[in-house]
Amino acid sequence: MRRSLFGAPMPSDRLRGWVVTIILGLIGGIIRLQNLGWPADPSTTPVFDEKHYVPQSWQMLRNGGIEDNPGYELTVHPPLAKQLIAIGEWMFGYNGWGWRFSAAVAGTIMIILIVRIARRLTRSTLLGALAGVLLICDGLSHLQSRMGMLDIFLALFVLMAFACLLADRDQVRDRLAVAVSEGWTEATRYGPRLGVRWWRFAAGVSLGLACGAKWSGLWFVASFGLLSVFWDVTARRAAGIERPWLGTLRRDLLPSLWALLVIPVLAYLATWWAWFASETGVDRHLAERGRHSGWYDFFPEALRSLWQYGGTVLNFHENLSTPDGDPHPWESKPWTWPMGLRPMLYYYDNSATSFGCGDDKCVRATMLIGTPAMWWLALPMVAYGLWRWMARMDWRFAAVLVPYLGGLLPWFTNLDRQMYFFYATPIAPFLVLGLVLILGQILGSARAGYERRGTGALVVALYVGLVVANFVWLWPILNGEAITEDRWQAELWLPSWR
Repeated sequence: MRRSLFGAPMPSDRLRGWVVTIILGLIGGIIRLQNLGWPADPSTTPVFDEKHYVPQSWQMLRNGGIEDNPGYELTVHPPLAKQLIAIGEWMFGYNGWGWRFSAAVAGTIMIILIVRIARRLTRSTLLGALAGVLLICDGLSHLQSRMGMLDIFLALFVLMAFACLLADRDQVRDRLAVAVSEGWTEATRYGPRLGVRWWRFAAGVSLGLACGAKWSGLWFVASFGLLSVFWDVTARRAAGIERPWLGTLRRDLLPSLWALLVIPVLAYLATWWAWFASETGVDRHLAERGRHSGWYDFFPEALRSLWQYGGTVLNFHENLSTPDGDPHPWESKPWTWPMGLRPMLYYYDNSATSFGCGDDKCVRATMLIGTPAMWWLALPMVAYGLWRWMARMDWRFAAVLVPYLGGLLPWFTNLDRQMYFFYATPIAPFLVLGLVLILGQILGSARAGYERRGTGALVVALYVGLVVANFVWLWPILNGEAITEDRWQAELWLPSWR
């Protein structure tokens, strides 16, 4: 029964697991932090959408955590990610290092998290390590960890929530195993109550923080809520409970709504602490000015103002459409994101001749590209994962695909909206996890024969080596290093990359 609840046990090499995690975290941190101030110095000019969030974060340092001077009415995201950017600006000043440091830390924490997540998913320290290597070598995750923008913080909190839900899944099954061994699962056909689930509570807090970074965290609230209910049902079924669905509805649904709906709302509201405490925050007294009224009039004025402010923000996002005949040169639609068919050029300079590339004319550029050796396998990963999920009932692929698709498919509901490839940042870790699960299938189980295991290890090693080599090739245009014009042209593999 314990085997049916847990599957394979966690690896016993806990010390080695943490050593591997720390080493990969250090390597990833060094790679994320190197030359972090470029491109920006010496002009200290933000790049691309940094121009919105970097000065807003600087305002927060001056004003106690709020923005008070909305440039072009573009204060249209919650405050948390900008407050985190402000921490780096407080430490290093108003320069590239200052406004990118927090993002680099967030990207490094994601590497640590994904090693632990993959290890728990696969019960393999080796595959956990491979997940860390792949995330380090993902061009999109790398560059977004080096930009003063919001999406890497959204991705971090989503990944934290996923890690917490995985730990909750194991904890629930451990409690059910105890109930089975002590013989009290049969006291009722709905199964036992499972007690306080602190990991699920932590997942709810993380999801609220994700929404406090960007509203698109809402899609992961829905995805993880469905995933949690599905896991509760399958856990009760594996424990031999007579009515697993009804048991989940009676025992788990209300606690799930509390942990994964109410707690995220409260955590989200908490991210507005400085705005609530202010007098000059953007639209802080909107309700008091009497511009709107509605069903929510019984709420305190501050909450009504936040609701109305949210309405103006929602209107902005819904109407952020591409002008007819005048598209942004680097916008893209979500069907291009899985394979990274339309990257983004953040910075480009070919005006100087003294960059030191060894040629008369040099180019410095930073382009947001998902490492093709990984991203071009996204659709095969999804197809294989759906087959494993539906035909083989492999919960691990369901665990990865639900947030991957939950972070991608909602963007198809408003295709007139301006969209960009960096919106795919939160799904990048789940692409990595899906690929790692497939690598685990190729590697084979520990019970496989020597030749089978050796062949699988060779294929896995060759693939990981290909990813690393691909990342090294892209390195100059991910980091804005000086290269010749010929090398720049050689980096642009597809017509859609130009």
